[in-house]
Amino acid sequence: MNRPIRTLTIGCLILFVALLLNITYVQFVKADDYNDNADNRRVFQATFSRPRGAILAGKQAIAKSVPSKDQYEWQRTYPKPFEYAPITGYLSYQFGQSGIESSQNDILSGEDDRLFTNRLIDLVTNTEPKGGNVELTINPKVQDAAYNGLTALGSDVQGAAVAIEPSTGRILAMASTPSYDPNGLASHDLNKAADAWKRLDPNDPNGRMQNRATRTTLPPGSTFKLVTASAALEDLKMTPDSLVNGTNRLDVPQTDKDMHNEDGTTCGNLGEAKVSFTTALDWSCNVSFGDVALRLTDAQLRTQAEKFGFGQRYLTDLSGQAVSSFPSGTLGPAFRVQTAIGQYDVRATPLQMAMVSAGIANGGTVMKPYLVDRVTSSSLDVVDQGNPTPIDDQPAISSKTAAQLTQMMESVVDHGTGTPAKIPGVAVAGKTGTAQSDPNRPPYAWFTAFAPAENPKIAVAVMVQKSGTARNDIAGGALCAPIAKSMIEAAIGQ
Repeated sequence: MNRPIRTLTIGCLILFVALLLNITYVQFVKADDYNDNADNRRVFQATFSRPRGAILAGKQAIAKSVPSKDQYEWQRTYPKPFEYAPITGYLSYQFGQSGIESSQNDILSGEDDRLFTNRLIDLVTNTEPKGGNVELTINPKVQDAAYNGLTALGSDVQGAAVAIEPSTGRILAMASTPSYDPNGLASHDLNKAADAWKRLDPNDPNGRMQNRATRTTLPPGSTFKLVTASAALEDLKMTPDSLVNGTNRLDVPQTDKDMHNEDGTTCGNLGEAKVSFTTALDWSCNVSFGDVALRLTDAQLRTQAEKFGFGQRYLTDLSGQAVSSFPSGTLGPAFRVQTAIGQYDVRATPLQMAMVSAGIANGGTVMKPYLVDRVTSSSLDVVDQGNPTPIDDQPAISSKTAAQLTQMMESVVDHGTGTPAKIPGVAVAGKTGTAQSDPNRPPYAWFTAFAPAENPKIAVAVMVQKSGTARNDIAGGALCAPIAKSMIEAAIGQ
């Protein structure tokens, strides 16, 4: 072989090898990246042209695909759109996916490697490929109670309600209002879908597409006193009977601004200089908890909050979880007393405050919350199962402290600000909260609880960010406790 031919042969061989390497790189190494790219419309066209698996709450399909008479063959539908949109999210040809539709896309579309056997069988039998199903931890009765309770407050209400099974972390309900209809975004009429997208304004932080249960952080107000009480019982060795400041004023060091109780009276209007720690929680006395905060260090409060989940991302089944936060840096006395009552720079999601109650209910161990209970193939074979896991190797509080807090929270519902949550024959442990915000807007109302206190089956948190309620009537006990009560009743079959 002469030299020119040999050179040409080697050149062709190099090009051939390069071509093989590039094909291997594109089809194997980069395949997932290209498939996940939102600009790859071929993937979405394939998704729209075959039956996608269902998302189920109990036995109810809250997202499913039905035959359509257009080029895409299958239409994604949401039978209870407003109630479940914050969980299911949407599937849109133009705007992609969100919620469970996004996090579980590989299973729902049938592309997950765990469904390889099913895909192989479909290929051999010449059967149209089908996606797998996602069964959620949601209890439809509890979800109904949460959503209906929020919407009953008015069409313009902004709020959220979350329920957790304390022993496992299974999310039993997650409602957020106002909500939206994902059916409009899933429409195959692309003009209608675009119009729906513009009306919803997804970039509006106060809009309908915000899941306030996981993505909105606000001052939790007096519900945070559960964290402060935990630190006091753990680090100061206080008990429910320990005496605390019961007056109507606390002289805060290094500032000329005194701390007062919400109504300006003595704790519980009892006229006592000292009251029990339980009484202070019953009536949510700021002066009492401010006095306790002055005995605690910044580190003790911060560490206790972090043990309950503050500062962490722990929800993997939905994207965009906001991190609940505790103030950074060194806190002077004025900031520490405000922090201890859930003000200053403390921010929490409703999910986080439900986890605080769930951790107390579970003897001090906080479980990682999750939404996906089971994943099955189209033939209902179980592909994956949710696995209850603590968020930390160590409990947030000791079992002794959890028992003491349970006793104190029961008293809140039996005798204090949480009486609207009372259920005959059921021991309910709870805590109210009303958080001040900007002087130009009404306060935020909160309530968190668990029940039955002796054998907890459900822990809840309800937050009302905005409603048509008169400013003076806004309180966690009045607005949120009745919703929590309905959710608890739905869970325990009352």
